[in-house]
Amino acid sequence: MRSTVAQCVGVDISKDTLDVHLHPEGASRRFANDREGFGALIAWLGGMEVARVVFEPTGAYHRGFERRLAKAGFALAKVNPRQARRFAQAIGRHAKTDAVDAAMLARFGALIEPPARPLVSQTLDELKQLHVARRALIKDRVAAQNRRHVLQLTLLKRLAKQRLEHIDQQIAAIDAVMAERIEADPDLAARLDILLSIPGVGRLTALAILIEMPELGQIENKAAASLAGLAPIARDSGRKQGKRFIHGGRAGLRQALYMPALVAARFNPQLKAKYHALIDAGKPPKLAITAIMRKLLILANALLRDRRAWAPTAA
Repeated sequence: MRSTVAQCVGVDISKDTLDVHLHPEGASRRFANDREGFGALIAWLGGMEVARVVFEPTGAYHRGFERRLAKAGFALAKVNPRQARRFAQAIGRHAKTDAVDAAMLARFGALIEPPARPLVSQTLDELKQLHVARRALIKDRVAAQNRRHVLQLTLLKRLAKQRLEHIDQQIAAIDAVMAERIEADPDLAARLDILLSIPGVGRLTALAILIEMPELGQIENKAAASLAGLAPIARDSGRKQGKRFIHGGRAGLRQALYMPALVAARFNPQLKAKYHALIDAGKPPKLAITAIMRKLLILANALLRDRRAWAPTAA
């Protein structure tokens, strides 16, 4: 007879297999990481009360699993691998195999209760993949440009030029497809227009914000800053008050906000005043720019929440 206690399901995902563990029941099974395996897993879990399904992101290998179980109505908690590994070390679980990792994830879900977040839309998932590919092409273009400067042979110069032209064509193709996806989704198009209304935020930055933080407009300001890795972290102990610092979060989003923050610190009256107030107080420029990045993110969160475009504040 199966347990009637709500189970936390830990799943270790690899290219070919899904190692699954139930906590507290303790049962374990392995399924294929394909459509038939997803169906068999859902059938095995059928009739149980499942609190959450906990897994780590694994690039392309978790996407089919994630969408199939979300469609079946399971609460999914995708956890940071570093956080999961530190939990395993904290409980003295130093061995690392697929079965051990699945059991550890199930126990992590039961004790830590990571939040189950809704799955992003198919359009946003595709935009994310396109955005990642575009970033890789930008890096390739910079590397190719750097190599081109030191080439001397005519043949190599011609090949380098062709390589750069090919990269530019691929970037343009990705940009065109991303524009089509946005235009076909009225909600995403409206959210993009709101972000573009913020002074200093260009199309690439607005797209990065939409893609890297789809939760924006539905969460509290502090949560948004924390998810982006822009919330200052305290380091106090007893009478000692350590320096605040930022850590973790979504690096791609911070990178996208950096240049708009520089522009805002020069040309946006309110944010310019904030920047100079921090500098005058003795804060280093890097900290001041980080504060402006946080202000921009909070502004974007408020505008998306209220479904309104930016407007200058009356003097």
